[in-house]
Amino acid sequence: MTDMLSQDEIDQLLTAISSGDTEPEDFKSINDNRKIKIYDFKRPDKFSTEATRTIKMMHETFARQTTTTLSAQLRTLAHVHVATVEQLTYEEFIRSIPAPTTLALINMDPLPGSAVLEIDPSITFSIIDRLFGGKGQSIKIQRELTDIEGSVMEGIIVKILANMREAWNTVIDLRPRLGTIETTPQFAQIVPPNDIVILVTLEVKVGDEEGMMNFCLPYVTVEPVVSKLSTQYWFTSVRRSSTTQHLAVLKEKLAAVEVDVAAEVGSLDISVSDVLSLGVGDIIRLPSVQVGDPFTLSIGNRKKFYCQPGVVGKRVAVQLLSKTEDITEEDFENLSEEGENYYE
Repeated sequence: MTDMLSQDEIDQLLTAISSGDTEPEDFKSINDNRKIKIYDFKRPDKFSTEATRTIKMMHETFARQTTTTLSAQLRTLAHVHVATVEQLTYEEFIRSIPAPTTLALINMDPLPGSAVLEIDPSITFSIIDRLFGGKGQSIKIQRELTDIEGSVMEGIIVKILANMREAWNTVIDLRPRLGTIETTPQFAQIVPPNDIVILVTLEVKVGDEEGMMNFCLPYVTVEPVVSKLSTQYWFTSVRRSSTTQHLAVLKEKLAAVEVDVAAEVGSLDISVSDVLSLGVGDIIRLPSVQVGDPFTLSIGNRKKFYCQPGVVGKRVAVQLLSKTEDITEEDFENLSEEGENYYE
């Protein structure tokens, strides 16, 4: 809290100014350089800062995967990255996009409602030109898509939606499906104009053409999973899925690892002095082993089988008789559980 002047201090200041010892210009207000953000109480924010940050991280994954998809489909260099993530009203979003444009209405099953994927015309026609055998040049005039061009874009959008499912799998098993493609923004009314939406804007570059791709997600659609849109939940889910994924790789790598195998007749404890006095030809008695008892076959340092000695051709061999213990899938499952417990 700012310190307040006492009445005596106020009187002294007034006296100093009256006598001319101090000029009023000496008392200038202190500049406040704090950034002030205007908050509209008529349109409160529904997405928390943490939820917005999580959505951005999820769609950074989506952008990387879409970069790979477009590059493979168009056989040219493509780049997609997240530019901004902000919340606004649906009406503001509709007014901000050009007309005509490519608006894909997406069913966000199992979430309620729909979302909108808008692709800038410069990017749309660059993709179409590339798929039709051109160099990926956009057109200068504004027009709607023909039926053939619309069918081509449907195929590209379906592949893009597969990346969206992958990006959201840490939060929900999303199954986005393409509904219809509109070219006039006013015809794409998925929510009332004043409803809050989260808008993910991605910068897209295909060859030499640059443009924007917007993913509009209404709050009513995200509301069932909004509690999961936290960085802690997201990172925990990512690490847990990575643990399971790496477990399969670990099993595959371990299958090719070479280990030592030894057939053991028996064992006993002797003193160091006895060891030092051992010589060639000495006989060591094994009190716990009888003639005809099976050997123990150890894999690494773990006793695994009972076996009996024999000969195969000119080589000494052992024949496996039974297992000493069973190594089951639980040994690998315990590793997975330890990994999950570590990240919880």
